[in-house]
Amino acid sequence: MPLGLLGKKLGHTRVYDASGNVTPVTVVLCGPNRVLQVKTQGGKDGYNSVQLGFDDQKEQRLSKALLGHIKKQNGAAVKRIREFRDFSKDVKPGDIIGPTLFAVGDFIDAIGTTKGRGFEGVMKRHHFAGGPATHGAKGWKRRSGAIGQRLFPGTVMRGMKMPGHMGQVTRTTQNLEIIQVRESDNLLLIKGAIPGSEGDYVVIRESKKRPQGWKPPVSISNKKKASDKKAAAAAAPKK
Repeated sequence: MPLGLLGKKLGHTRVYDASGNVTPVTVVLCGPNRVLQVKTQGGKDGYNSVQLGFDDQKEQRLSKALLGHIKKQNGAAVKRIREFRDFSKDVKPGDIIGPTLFAVGDFIDAIGTTKGRGFEGVMKRHHFAGGPATHGAKGWKRRSGAIGQRLFPGTVMRGMKMPGHMGQVTRTTQNLEIIQVRESDNLLLIKGAIPGSEGDYVVIRESKKRPQGWKPPVSISNKKKASDKKAAAAAAPKK
């Protein structure tokens, strides 16, 4: 996790580029992030990381242990704290960082908690087709059907898809592109959807699969490869 920020999902909108093309984006408030602590490989912690805090909080709403940890680093009370290992930017406790950590065109991974859906049936939770609606089938339109076996093993198999609690789990959406960086407003406009409801906290980290400086591979069609081979064979001297 070389680079990362804590943020808050504000909502969705769309933006236009110079050619008039529209792009749907998610607006994320990504600052200010305060550096609370810097851990090093040579220190007592034994690894490199940076601890960031986001969103101001009243001191009386924090536990004494957490408040003591923040005060030890000469920091201010915050609502969210996140540690990022192997942070590639040189920072020190007390520094303020924001959305300028990323640039337009960079790819990021967004980590958030999905919306809670409550108790749901198999059709909504697992996309089952449901039972037949005709030929005398009564009461089976939204049911899953049989879940057990006969004599062996005579029990419900582990991992069987059944009704239950849906949503409210941590999910990561990868390879989202940054469309705009608004430094004055501490905003990142990110192409695509991010897990969570409006107002939820999210983690924006540098993409693992597409880090900064990544460029899409150049694809060459099979026809062009074949034509290049023919041209090379024709240009080669005959023995």
